[in-house]
Amino acid sequence: MSKIIISCAITGSIHTPSMSPYLPVTAAQITASAIGAAEAGAAILHLHARHPETGHPSSDPAHWAGFLPAIKAGCDGIINMTTGGSAIMTLEQRLAAPKAMAPEMCSLNMGSMNFALYPMAARISDWKHAWEKPFLENSDDLVFKNTPRDIAHVLHEMGDQRGARFEFECYDISHLTMLKHFVDRGAVKGPLFIQFVFGVLGGMAAEPDTLTLLKRTADRMFGDSYQFSVLAAGRMQIPMATMAAAMGGHVRVGLEDNLYASKGVLATSNAQQVQQIRGIVEGLGRSVATPAEARAILGLKGADKVTF
Repeated sequence: MSKIIISCAITGSIHTPSMSPYLPVTAAQITASAIGAAEAGAAILHLHARHPETGHPSSDPAHWAGFLPAIKAGCDGIINMTTGGSAIMTLEQRLAAPKAMAPEMCSLNMGSMNFALYPMAARISDWKHAWEKPFLENSDDLVFKNTPRDIAHVLHEMGDQRGARFEFECYDISHLTMLKHFVDRGAVKGPLFIQFVFGVLGGMAAEPDTLTLLKRTADRMFGDSYQFSVLAAGRMQIPMATMAAAMGGHVRVGLEDNLYASKGVLATSNAQQVQQIRGIVEGLGRSVATPAEARAILGLKGADKVTF
């Protein structure tokens, strides 16, 4: 099997500061956590920004500028900026920082969907910030909007105009159909990097049979012109990543997706999760890709062609 790319999602926009004292929030915390993950073996660093005082998801390019140059200076990891941001942001808010920074990679959600976080609110009794509880509870009426027009806009702005490659995030089998539609339109060209996303309420449950179906479907649609990776939110993070590695795919871990190292035990860093999955995939006989190897596999433009 080929080299395995480990992605690490450093902070995200789903978990709130009250859920874990180890969730990176400030620029210094995000920087240190990302560099630590890269040193542990993550070739791709998937990033979101937060307001440094409250931990609220942020689209402000100034907040991004607080950590992107420092991460680039501190490691060779591939910086993958979200274009999903948060479901409470508009498309132009979500694109403000990526358009300004022109990264090597961006994430791109392949469809609109319910994005329900409200069950997490019942687990917290001591809130650090006033925004957290209503942010979670109100997600019972939250739709993440990414229409075909939105997708085409992101492909043009970040791909055509700025040369970024994409992590195509597929939360449902229908998202593979949408990706095939854009391939057929000529708007997307290989090699594709598809991230199968499990465990978000509103998307696919983290079930092995579903991963098998997705892999068969992607094989039929895209042949040998794609790479796939797997992330699972919550407790199925490591089991689903292990299955992906055994199937020849790539893996994603990180505190965006799961705050725990084991049942009831909070992970103290992103590096801890990277080390855990690295030990598993190497035990399966896979070799971990360096950032340079991942750039070659994915056809990236190179860190010297970003604007930060």
